[in-house]
Amino acid sequence: MNKKLNTFLFVLGATVFNIAIAILCFMLLFLLYVRFLYPVLPEESSVWSFSFIFVAAIALSIIIYRVTLKFLLKKINLEKYFDPLFIKRNLKKPGV
Repeated sequence: MNKKLNTFLFVLGATVFNIAIAILCFMLLFLLYVRFLYPVLPEESSVWSFSFIFVAAIALSIIIYRVTLKFLLKKINLEKYFDPLFIKRNLKKPGV
């Protein structure tokens, strides 16, 4: 496999991993809410609770994703296996 295909597969895999972590975090937080808080809180608070669970799941998934990515990037030599996504171009004007 070449570097471009490795880069594409890594970005695709990281995206799927991030979405899966977000779904798992949402399900876990929702189950904790239903198990412990739903019987105690009034029914009017369920809309706000659902919104909070959604935002908290996204925030938690981003934190887990970043920690996992930092760990993975320490183990992998990026220049050896992946093509750069963004190329720095020299934007100097000629003759200046």
